[in-house]
Amino acid sequence: MEPFMKFFQDVSHYLNFIILGVPIYKIALSIGIFLLSIFLRKVFVVVILRVVERFVKKTSTEIDDIILQIISKPLTFLFIIGGIFFALLILGIEHIIISKILKTLFIFVFAWILYNAIIISESYIYSFAEKFGKEISQEIGSFFIKLCKIFIIGLATLSILQDWGINVSAVIASLGLGGLAFALAAKDTVANLFGGLTVLIDKTMKIGDWIKIGDMEGIVEDIGLRTTKIRSFEKSLITIPNQMLANQFLENFSKRNVRRIKMIIGVTYDTTREQMVKILEEIRNMLKNHPRIAKDQLLMVYFTDFGDSSLNIFIYCFTNTAVWEEYLAIKEDVNLKIMEIIERNGASFAFPSTSIYVEKLPELPLYQSKERKNF
Repeated sequence: MEPFMKFFQDVSHYLNFIILGVPIYKIALSIGIFLLSIFLRKVFVVVILRVVERFVKKTSTEIDDIILQIISKPLTFLFIIGGIFFALLILGIEHIIISKILKTLFIFVFAWILYNAIIISESYIYSFAEKFGKEISQEIGSFFIKLCKIFIIGLATLSILQDWGINVSAVIASLGLGGLAFALAAKDTVANLFGGLTVLIDKTMKIGDWIKIGDMEGIVEDIGLRTTKIRSFEKSLITIPNQMLANQFLENFSKRNVRRIKMIIGVTYDTTREQMVKILEEIRNMLKNHPRIAKDQLLMVYFTDFGDSSLNIFIYCFTNTAVWEEYLAIKEDVNLKIMEIIERNGASFAFPSTSIYVEKLPELPLYQSKERKNF
């Protein structure tokens, strides 16, 4: 019996050993309770949540599915909060500190639920944004979603700081010159925000458009709260502040539904008048009957100039598409047909050249002519 008593006394001695003012048995007990909360959370996820998921899938409405998706993960975090609460309580942490920690965690959970609600409701937000125009619904929806996320995170952060006794407004007001500098720095942010709103309201562009602003040109990848991102044709990413978009000339190539073909071709000077008339007529007919040349746009084919080394023909028309790859295919087909017309009419394309015409060779002196004859 005495060995058992001695063993229990030794164990009791070690359990009452003080670390940082807390008996070791309390530390062990708090760790055990926290691990128990993790185990219960796992049981809740595997058993209860799965049963609830099966039940809501059988219902005819989608509201319960959406609500479950929004609260499921934050709900499981409540087990962690409970474990932290009881662990701190056993450790003897002051009740005021425990209360503040719990409030912080609950604010975090509430913000998490709102954040999830925004993410899961993205499709509904985009559908609502279509009321402002289908062509810019994606941009307006994305803009609104980002704004909501920033608002939720900012509100949660301010609430946590206020709960811990930090007067945010007083801190900003006490900054003095620092607050003035902050306000001046925020001026550009506000200008960029309103610049982005102006772009969306005016429907200047949308994601996927090919635009040019200044010497920057590319495809719009994202319209954000502060900046717009453009992917250049060299595949580099260009970031432009939104206020620049609102204050500079912006050329949107995707807004056009046609694209111009403009060229000058030259035929050689040995082309006859009859050949030229025939070539012009056939090129005009080919373009008028081409299925990919816009019939409602200006079309011109004229013999315009006597060039230095060619007779110049001016060709001006529009394709019925603005898609670059399709435009190139149409232009290639037009060029091949023009080559066929030129060849069929016995003419040929001119190239830069110089011809020298000598009317009469000068007569040689007598002695030079004798030397040439003897040679």
